[in-house]
Amino acid sequence: MKFSQFPTAVIKENVDYTVKEITNVIKKYGPRESGNSACLDAEKHLKKELDQFCDETHFEEYQVAPKAFLHFTKTISVAIIITVVTCLVLSLTNVINFFIAQCIVGVVVAVSLLVTAMEFLMYKEFVDGLYKHITARNLVATRKPKGEVKRRIVISGHIDAAYEWRPILYGKEKGMVICMAPAIGGGIASFIIALVTIIANFVDMGSFGEFMLSYSYYFHIFTALAMILLFFFVDFKKISPGANDNLTGTYSAACALRMLDMAGVEFENTEVVAMITDGEECGLRGAKAFAKDHVKEYTSDDVETVVLCVDTLTDLEYLNVYSKDMTGTVKHDKAFSQLVYDSAKEAGYDNIEFANVFFGSSDAAAFTQAGITATCLAAMDPAPADYYHNRRDSYDRLVPEAIETGYKVIISTILNFDENGVKRN
Repeated sequence: MKFSQFPTAVIKENVDYTVKEITNVIKKYGPRESGNSACLDAEKHLKKELDQFCDETHFEEYQVAPKAFLHFTKTISVAIIITVVTCLVLSLTNVINFFIAQCIVGVVVAVSLLVTAMEFLMYKEFVDGLYKHITARNLVATRKPKGEVKRRIVISGHIDAAYEWRPILYGKEKGMVICMAPAIGGGIASFIIALVTIIANFVDMGSFGEFMLSYSYYFHIFTALAMILLFFFVDFKKISPGANDNLTGTYSAACALRMLDMAGVEFENTEVVAMITDGEECGLRGAKAFAKDHVKEYTSDDVETVVLCVDTLTDLEYLNVYSKDMTGTVKHDKAFSQLVYDSAKEAGYDNIEFANVFFGSSDAAAFTQAGITATCLAAMDPAPADYYHNRRDSYDRLVPEAIETGYKVIISTILNFDENGVKRN
């Protein structure tokens, strides 16, 4: 079947269905912290829906530490503040000299920057072992072909919602800059200053070296003050409703199968899977767990497999194929990204572009890192959007037009993949 032959009424009905379902999930199940009971209840609700038009549905369990990913904002800010203040007092009372104080602060800042980079930039499970783990679940639903499975396309979206980020709630993009720039910049500068001062203690650097040994420590006070802002960055007591980020992605996956069923589309050799992950907001943990468990199956030459992760369908002017991910450090499969791009054009959306998730990451990065062919489709203002990770992300901010366009792109991608697979040079 060509996309032009797919009934538009089915797509429109599923957009209406999505808006009603997202509203219901938010009202009925409450805040969906990664791995909590509300997430599970919402997944159970979705499973009942999926059971009506899928051949098989099941849960896959894994262990997750929900707060490990972002709790560094509390721990490193407190560690740096205490270290700077304590070393300043000890220096002024001549218990230690400023050189020793620089060494101590330099080590604490270096460790803090390492934790930040590993957890927040690279999404490694670097300090997860220090936190309490709970059982979370990914929901998988499969629509099987009539014959032998030769191709498999997975549409994925995460069901968990984020802890509230105060800078975006109160200051939008300016709040992010005001909070993050001094903290990160101050931390990097403090490490460099400490390192230069240590060198100046052993190498004659003239008056510059004397200045560094005598006065440079006071810059660390600025860094400590900046850490106060970082400490209040995340409100762990408040969970975003997550209507757009990412119940729109969740229902993109579910409705992909629902639309095929309503349109009476049955593939001969292509299996279509809806995967609802948990734990994206705590460092892609659900996608990482699924990729680890299925890497052999999903990279087998016997069945060509691709994963399209959908993360927020709201700001239509930013509906793009995000072929670069994880702050630009991960490059998704070029050929599959091109297939999604071409499918968007075929579906009538000519403004599609290849884009970069330059701040943060999507579940697609976890699959690509595991060697599984994947890419990301999203429509969110990267500024970031004023609803991103805060209480404004509720059902009253849904944009049906963006959801409908996203659904067209997804259906077009599925149909093109079924017909030709991923064309590679």
